[in-house]
Amino acid sequence: MTVTAIVGANWGDEGKGKMTDVLSAKSSYVVRYQGGSNAGHTIINNYGKFALHMLPSGVFYPNVMNVIGPGVALDVDAFTKEREELLERGVPEPRLCVSDRAQIVLPIHRLLDELEEERLGARSFGSTKRGIAPFYMDKYAKLGIQVSDLYDKQRLLLRLEQSLEAKNVLLENLYGREPIQPESLLAELLEQGEKLRPFVCDTTTMLHNAYVNGESILLEGQLGALRDPDHGIYPYSTSSSTLAGFAPVGAGLPPYAIEKVMAVVKSYSSCVGTGPFVSELDGIEADELRRLGGDAGEFGATTGRPRRVGWFDVVATRYGCMIQGATEVALTNLDVLGYLDTIPVCVGYELQDGTITADFPVSAKLDKAKPILQQQKGWKCDISKARSFDELPIAAQQYVAFIESAINVPIKYVSVGPRREQLIGI
Repeated sequence: MTVTAIVGANWGDEGKGKMTDVLSAKSSYVVRYQGGSNAGHTIINNYGKFALHMLPSGVFYPNVMNVIGPGVALDVDAFTKEREELLERGVPEPRLCVSDRAQIVLPIHRLLDELEEERLGARSFGSTKRGIAPFYMDKYAKLGIQVSDLYDKQRLLLRLEQSLEAKNVLLENLYGREPIQPESLLAELLEQGEKLRPFVCDTTTMLHNAYVNGESILLEGQLGALRDPDHGIYPYSTSSSTLAGFAPVGAGLPPYAIEKVMAVVKSYSSCVGTGPFVSELDGIEADELRRLGGDAGEFGATTGRPRRVGWFDVVATRYGCMIQGATEVALTNLDVLGYLDTIPVCVGYELQDGTITADFPVSAKLDKAKPILQQQKGWKCDISKARSFDELPIAAQQYVAFIESAINVPIKYVSVGPRREQLIGI
């Protein structure tokens, strides 16, 4: 058995939740290792349709231990609400374990996120207002609250006092708000600690033991490579690393543990939020692709915002697979393109100075870049009932082969619909 990281090669929204859900059937552990409730993974199964924001995507399998790793921005309210919703909809009690080293998203983090987006106005970065950036600011300023702090009242109060000193200066002098007293947060956090208590454990030791024993572990990434703060479209990025290289850190495993990196790639491009998006469509073309895309149109699982859509971007995807260290690719939503006679694909960028490049440039050069499009033959039919690669039309097979050759990573799975059974192994 292996340790596999499932990550996105683009801007997020590639279909990672579905792939984790499918592969969880043969896994012992599914681990969230970064990010928080600021992105959602949509899963459709026999229980219905679900958008998971905080829980790992293995929660529908009773054999799987679902782990919130130390690298996660833990929103306790979102965690509790999602678990309760699963139970209300008939899903058996999932096995859940939360790292005692994970840090907590506080109400002040969400408040500051909202206030800053309001202050920036048209200059905003498209935050989901879930408190993620302020959370990570605290984490790396050593002002964060760990899960373990919730069980020591005096320590928790001290940590809150230290955290709120500078924030209250901002609240009063930048945002014109009343300061927040540490004691006003104390009772709520202590209550959250009690709700979490049944799930808290030393996940690092648990996962090390599982790894040594050869048990199968899936590491579930959030968002995609192009949202990484170091290698993505900064500053239109998220606040934690979205790369497989961070997965062992955020999960608590040794760096050599990962044997497979599955990069999930959509058959066209989509994106929630702001930032450069070279192959983006607008007008009627965008509306049609957005309406037909996803499982019920292209809308953000967390925000509900219409996703920006575009043609498949070879430049961005090849780069995303490269920095993810992808060993294999899952190509999703192939069925969506069945309405097209010909399928445009972005194979290069024309930069502002007239330079043509097939390499993904830095953000400063992306804003004015224009896509260089190449046409691929469409198949003009419904492929959602295909259950093997050979059942796909020749044009669809050729489209998959073209993408595989262009990104230089083997495609191991092709999805022709949102359900588990609509995944084809190659």
